[in-house]
Amino acid sequence: MTTTGAPAIEAVLFDFSGTLFRLEEHPSWFDGIHDANGTPVDGAGAAELMRRMTAPVGETVEFDDATRHAWRNRDLDPALHRQAYLHVLAQSGVTDPVHAESVYGRVIDADSWTPYPDTEGVLKKLAAESIRIGVLSNIAFDIRPAFVDRGLDRFVDEFVLSFEVGHVKPQPEIFRHAVTALGVDPAVTLMVGDSDEADGAAREIGCHFALVDPVPTSQRPDALLKALREFGIR
Repeated sequence: MTTTGAPAIEAVLFDFSGTLFRLEEHPSWFDGIHDANGTPVDGAGAAELMRRMTAPVGETVEFDDATRHAWRNRDLDPALHRQAYLHVLAQSGVTDPVHAESVYGRVIDADSWTPYPDTEGVLKKLAAESIRIGVLSNIAFDIRPAFVDRGLDRFVDEFVLSFEVGHVKPQPEIFRHAVTALGVDPAVTLMVGDSDEADGAAREIGCHFALVDPVPTSQRPDALLKALREFGIR
């Protein structure tokens, strides 16, 4: 995609999970954890658990009416988020409540999230060029500590988190909230995310959009930088 003749970008909104940071399992997280058959959860099994819990859209396991409601509304309410994720873990074989709580605790722990290699460089570049920065996430826990712990919070002008604002992507209201908070027009705003369905909905209010692949951090050294270059930010 090229943007020849397009207005200069004055603000960039970033998704969190799969875009700026990724939840990557560490073997120690699953020490002593096994499925209902007594099989240790490790390797491919652990990676599949992480995939099910971080998929931005869709349903990754079977739900009944109550748990489907929790899953669909998980990013609006911390209690529903916990219910939904514990259900996903149980449906994935982690039926021991103590084990499930341990894994879930990793999901909502800021120290568990790994920034992509170019996250810091991109945020610094934009801040140095006085381009406004927002982090816009469907999430039910405070992700600010993940930035504070790495000294990245000073580059972010606004955090727009679904459970705080009462809207989720792809609802247009959350994007409108973000551009209003940043004080910019959608026409000069770029949304960067890993889901065309959720993040790409920013185009409905007039924003530009760049899609990145939520692959492991070791496999994606510079996708954020490339996304910016496509829109004239070098």
